[in-house]
Amino acid sequence: MSAQNFFDALRSRFKSRTGAEAPAEGIAAPDVLQQALTLLQQGNLEQAETLYRALLQQEPDNADALQFLGVIQAQRGRLDEAAKLMDRAIAQAPDHATAHGNRGNVLRGLARHEEAVASYDRALALDPENPDTLLNRAAALIDLRRPAEALADYEAVLVVNPGHRVARLRRCELLSALQRFAEALAGYEAALQGDPEDVDLLFHCGVLLVKLRRYAEAVARYDQALMLKPDYAEVLNNRGIALWNDRRHADAVASYDRALVVRPDYADAHYNRGIALAGLNRHAEALASYDRAIACHPGYARAHSNRGAALVRLEQLDAALASYDQALALNPRLADALNNRGGLFRRLGLHERAAQDYASLLELDPQYEDAAGNRLYSEVWCCNWAGFYESRARLLDAVRAGGQVALPFQVAVLSDSAEEHLASARTYVARRYPTATPLWTGERYRHDRIRIAYLSADFRDHATAHLMAELFERHDRSRFEVSAWSFGADVQDAMRARLQKAFEQFNDVRNQSDMEVAALLRAREIDIAVDLKGFTDGCRPAIFARRAAPIQVNYLGYPGTTGADYMDYIIGDPEVIPQEHDRFYAEKVVRLPDSYQVNDSKRVIAEQTVSRAEAGLPERGFVFCCFNNNYKITPDVFDVWMRLLQRVTGSVLWLLEDNASASRNLKLEAEARGVRADRLVFAARMLPPDHLARHRLADLFLDTLPCNAHTTASDALWAELPVLTCRGHAFPGRVAASLLRAVGLPELITENLADYETLAFKLATTSALLADIKSRLARNRTTHPLFDIDRYRRHIESAYITMYERYQRAEMPQGFSVTPVP
Repeated sequence: MSAQNFFDALRSRFKSRTGAEAPAEGIAAPDVLQQALTLLQQGNLEQAETLYRALLQQEPDNADALQFLGVIQAQRGRLDEAAKLMDRAIAQAPDHATAHGNRGNVLRGLARHEEAVASYDRALALDPENPDTLLNRAAALIDLRRPAEALADYEAVLVVNPGHRVARLRRCELLSALQRFAEALAGYEAALQGDPEDVDLLFHCGVLLVKLRRYAEAVARYDQALMLKPDYAEVLNNRGIALWNDRRHADAVASYDRALVVRPDYADAHYNRGIALAGLNRHAEALASYDRAIACHPGYARAHSNRGAALVRLEQLDAALASYDQALALNPRLADALNNRGGLFRRLGLHERAAQDYASLLELDPQYEDAAGNRLYSEVWCCNWAGFYESRARLLDAVRAGGQVALPFQVAVLSDSAEEHLASARTYVARRYPTATPLWTGERYRHDRIRIAYLSADFRDHATAHLMAELFERHDRSRFEVSAWSFGADVQDAMRARLQKAFEQFNDVRNQSDMEVAALLRAREIDIAVDLKGFTDGCRPAIFARRAAPIQVNYLGYPGTTGADYMDYIIGDPEVIPQEHDRFYAEKVVRLPDSYQVNDSKRVIAEQTVSRAEAGLPERGFVFCCFNNNYKITPDVFDVWMRLLQRVTGSVLWLLEDNASASRNLKLEAEARGVRADRLVFAARMLPPDHLARHRLADLFLDTLPCNAHTTASDALWAELPVLTCRGHAFPGRVAASLLRAVGLPELITENLADYETLAFKLATTSALLADIKSRLARNRTTHPLFDIDRYRRHIESAYITMYERYQRAEMPQGFSVTPVP
């Protein structure tokens, strides 16, 4: 209870009982009490106290004098003395309702809330309808976290006096705090009926309309308030919040600017302006706004945290980490800062530190969105499998229940259930990227060529680009106008240079907002917009949420459904999406004849290969290999690998060294299974031609489950290294099977880990069998569909044409299979 509120509560009780006995000498007691009360109400405490003490010298047990002297001591901050005086007053007059009420106020000021409520109860027993006592008891009950009883007190006041403004407004405040926003709004709206020009009531209505996600109505209420009081900075700030929530980021910035004209030192407006600028991808300006917020309020922990987020987007990662650290130094319990720093640690490859931040975050807020998934994902990146199965089971239970506990990509790599992938995607997209007002509204474009736009953050040295570059180059320019829309970093590497030549138009839109990019696509009359990101790092689904093009396609970058109604098609094949799985996809499924995964036939394999010794491998012995990212390795698959090392004498397991913590933990896991740590060999990352060449040193690539090798499987097969896979039940766990069928080696597909282990052992110990498979792979590489880029090009262009023709006929999207070319 603040000092001001406390004294207001006391002043509300300035009453004197009549009928007190006159002192033996001097002025009559009632006259003294009245004079003292007048002085007290005027704030003249010293003269009032003099009168009360004079009266008490003549009449030591005068209850009124005792209690009002207690009031004076309370106003001076001497609450213990005030409580003693109140107790003396009540001892003399047990039925003195006002004294009980004032005693409650003093006890509340002393944070003795239970005793305060008891005093109010006694006062109300004597005077049941006293509004001041009911209001004060409600405040004490709120202090005790007993909101339902407090609400009853406010309603009791309103029964007696329906127009009691304080009770009505406090009731609305409490309903809002209880997240009963609709009821709170109804209360404020009712108050507005009696006073339609009360700007504070209009302000509160706006706040609640935002809570109810009725953003346009909130803006209208704020505008009403501003007509009455144009320089109301808080209204301008909150109006900006409503506009931002309505995804009107530019308008939000303008509203914050108006607030800052009124109050240039308004830290919250600077902070919120930064958030809106970030939504417009104007991160340098957002950073400047956060800096101004901090200049106004150096201890503004949230501004330091968001400053870090802006620095991350500006690729100033060390400075970003310093900002997150500062935010947490100011407020160690700031959940958003822990979440943001955990994400930065993950990006820096510091997965153990990321997991620690996410664990701390879950201790603060067990329901923080995506925190459970982020923690488990960070742990599997460093192969920390303590409690892995239990954590995964809890996570997936929550996913099935509709909880936002993990990002869709995390569920895709942790779960082998297409149904769980769909549930996760739908929950995520509904919260983060809901359908927005469409920019394309049914028009039929008529162009000489079909206009295809590929959207990605990865037009650079990246797995997606390595797979797709030749397709971009080979597209039939007589039928298709092909453009790139890049919203990733402007990395000027050899792949970027190649891609810029491959497209007719290469649009760098990293500094445009989602709305601006969508508007550009609409203005260019793009027929087919192809999302190469899905829910992977750097994705921007909000562009597609605005329906920028008549046909929107989910392709290659993300192995699963987006769960979004505004994505029309997903490109798959009969292996990765069997027909019975169609129900697990929000998109209509288009099946290419061979494999959905395109492959570049121009990929260079270095002529020189490092020696086994240079690679850290033994000169003799069978080399099992897996160059998948470490997060794909699960304990049950690792169990199989360790049993193979035990059974195949002299063999080693050659793994990608992604991060030091993973290598350390994998060695410990090997030793825990009775395998010497030195039988695990780790390969550092290297340039693609050299990486492809070193596959020659391995004998067999062992795949992972529930998330297979994707690009890494193509790498191995292109380098003529056989891949052994175990087929899963969802898209990410069926990719290697798709590739093996397309390269003519279906016998390397197994259905369970027992068969996988059996076949791996057989291949490692039957040299003739393995030699035959390697010989066939060498032949099939150039004769089978997997690396036949022109065949693939004709298939996917046929898919695009079919989509386009349906759209031109005004037909709804429908799944189909592409007829294979001869």
